[in-house]
Amino acid sequence: MSRDAVEHRVALYLTQARTRCPSLQTKKVTAHTLRRTAAMRLLLSGVDITLIALWLGHEQVSTTNIYLHADMTQKERALAGVMPPTTKPGRYQAPDTVLAFLDKL
Repeated sequence: MSRDAVEHRVALYLTQARTRCPSLQTKKVTAHTLRRTAAMRLLLSGVDITLIALWLGHEQVSTTNIYLHADMTQKERALAGVMPPTTKPGRYQAPDTVLAFLDKL
């Protein structure tokens, strides 16, 4: 299937989907959007980045590395694996004094 045919098909079904799902009215959905979403879902499912690069047709894995930087879940999972056992899990919450100072800026 050619790129134009895929884009036409996505536009056709997007028009139909927008009648049933109003939140899609403000969203830009393209074949590339679906491609990147599929790549992110594969990555989050644990598929190796080199396999995703092959599936996407990237010549170099470094091109695919953008997906590694796009999702906070991946970063949190990586950090959780290297934290000392005594560290309390979770995100940092600044004390109220710091937040009050920042609000004054």
